[in-house]
Amino acid sequence: MFVLVSCVNRRTTDTVTAHALYHELDSAWMDATQYSDTIEIRYAKGLQVSYEADGIHVSISNPDPSAKYGRTEEYVIKESKHRFICTTALQLGNFEALGLEERIVGMNSLRNLFSPKMKEQMKSGQTVMIGKEGNFDIETVIACRPDFIFVSASKHGGFEALKDCGIPLISHHGYKESHPLGQAEWIKLIGLLTGETQRANAVFDHIEKEYLALKKEVSELVSKEKMPTIISGRQIRDGWYIVGGKSYMAQIFKDAGADYIMKDNEDSGGTTLDFETVYARGIHADFWQIDGSFDGEFTLEILSKEDDRYATMDAYKKKQVLFCNLAETPYRELAGVQPQLVLADFVKVLHPELLKEYKPMYYKKVKSKE
Repeated sequence: MFVLVSCVNRRTTDTVTAHALYHELDSAWMDATQYSDTIEIRYAKGLQVSYEADGIHVSISNPDPSAKYGRTEEYVIKESKHRFICTTALQLGNFEALGLEERIVGMNSLRNLFSPKMKEQMKSGQTVMIGKEGNFDIETVIACRPDFIFVSASKHGGFEALKDCGIPLISHHGYKESHPLGQAEWIKLIGLLTGETQRANAVFDHIEKEYLALKKEVSELVSKEKMPTIISGRQIRDGWYIVGGKSYMAQIFKDAGADYIMKDNEDSGGTTLDFETVYARGIHADFWQIDGSFDGEFTLEILSKEDDRYATMDAYKKKQVLFCNLAETPYRELAGVQPQLVLADFVKVLHPELLKEYKPMYYKKVKSKE
């Protein structure tokens, strides 16, 4: 179980500091029986839920305004299901957040799998590999006897073959949500399908409380005039890849008390701009966020070898570069259901007077060999 959230409801004081929230952590779903079994959607734009006489009606759509595939999916849930196939790490993370890994009977081939429970299930044969997009092992898929197969809007190839199996496909658009709590709220879809709605409400309630408590404390500490500035991404192939100004990460920057240099960009996901444009605007940024997969310790010297102009940026010279190593952290699996920890990672660096004992989960300062 990777998700770590605080025992907020066990405290007697009404005012809980962010430092305390991240100092005492526990598994939220242990308190699930205290929560309602009715699901309400407050942040996720791609989910709608209504309770009708014939069952629970769920409407699923892609919350990305630029999405080319805008088909809305409608489902009526009459009973809980127990067997699922996941095709992305984030889908797996939704089950991990609820402690429901045993419901996953099939997975596509992931480059990096971090979940100890899933590794055990694959070793024992409880969960099997079904191949990759465009090359699924249909016989294995059918043999799994799944009730549903989760698919991704960003991966269209190969899913047509799965449709021919006669097994319902459900699109999981959580990663397309631009609000961090909107991404996390997709665990409620898993709760609905599995019949674990109380557990989903409990986990999300803890995530929300931690996130909003830290956001509030930052807002009370930092004025808009004194916000540190931050730039994102770096050169990838033909351009500088940044997170869009309307993206999940841009919202994290804002809630962490940072002024994102590219906040006027209208993209809700990632986008590529020419190097000179981003470099000119970001050269004097106080902080710099990047991610990627790297074998070993990623240092400032390694970064500057990619392009020597990086070494001229203020964030580089001040050693204020934050890096998430996707090869060594479960970011793809769990960041979507741990927005409070992603937020805390940035607050820890941007405002060191907060979260003094918190140890970053994903984003850490890049060190120099010197």
